[in-house]
Amino acid sequence: MSAIYDRVALIGLGLIASSMAHAMRRAGLAAEITGFARSAETRAAAREVGFCDRVCDTAAEAVSGADLIVLCVPVGAMGVVAAEIAPALKSGATVSDVGSVKRAVIEAVAPHLPDNVHFVPAHPLAGTEHSGPRSGFAELFDNRWCLIVPVEGADRGAVDRVARLWQGMGALTDEMEADHHDLVLAVTSHAPHLIAYTMVGVADDLRRVTDSEVIKYSAAGFRDFTRIAASDPTMWRDVFLTNREATLEILGRFTEELFALQRAIRTGDGDMLFDYFTRTRAIRRGIIEAGQDTDAPDFGRVKKG
Repeated sequence: MSAIYDRVALIGLGLIASSMAHAMRRAGLAAEITGFARSAETRAAAREVGFCDRVCDTAAEAVSGADLIVLCVPVGAMGVVAAEIAPALKSGATVSDVGSVKRAVIEAVAPHLPDNVHFVPAHPLAGTEHSGPRSGFAELFDNRWCLIVPVEGADRGAVDRVARLWQGMGALTDEMEADHHDLVLAVTSHAPHLIAYTMVGVADDLRRVTDSEVIKYSAAGFRDFTRIAASDPTMWRDVFLTNREATLEILGRFTEELFALQRAIRTGDGDMLFDYFTRTRAIRRGIIEAGQDTDAPDFGRVKKG
């Protein structure tokens, strides 16, 4: 595939940015990739791994002359970074992001961008519990969805070009409105993460179960909770604070469902439990049939590298 952008600048050099760089190199999607991270340690690690052509010491230097700038920083830092890079953006450039929340990112970033720059928010639904510049790999986005969330009045050509980039990196793409995106992700990602953090926290509080027993006898269910709960704490703090309303709505519904299950267990209502579990099992089957996981005993997560 030929290059879609001459120069791509990645701001923030963690799992997603490094995986993007590896995936762009694999398919020849960018003639040059520049990068910047706030931490000198991260910049040094990125230089060592070598997934960028140039790792710059300032964000302004990284974005100078870039056709596409991708903000790969925690959601809470997006506005500050946008204000920092705005004066250095070239006319006609596209700014995108990979944030898990979209309405708050649009509100934080859009006011800082000059009128001669396109803004195309995006969110790749891919990740692992690992973070940092050494954690990326080209296959991360293969057959995973990337949601493109165009702002009002977005340039159609700029939107399509961002979508083509993600498709070139192996992703499936779809478009979604920002508030709807945030509600969908509250169901599929944000609330499950909060529940996982809670479950691991509960196990930590149950002093009658020793730490060694929790670790030694972790069955698949709890082990999966710990994998989710190992995710980057800064990123997830920002997600819950910036997608507050949708997350609280879904948690309210979750609480109601939990009370119904508690009642069924307390009253011995086996029919209700069986019907409920049958219905939810069908959702799991649908995920497998959609190619978003496998029914392998390793939960479809094969260790990379």
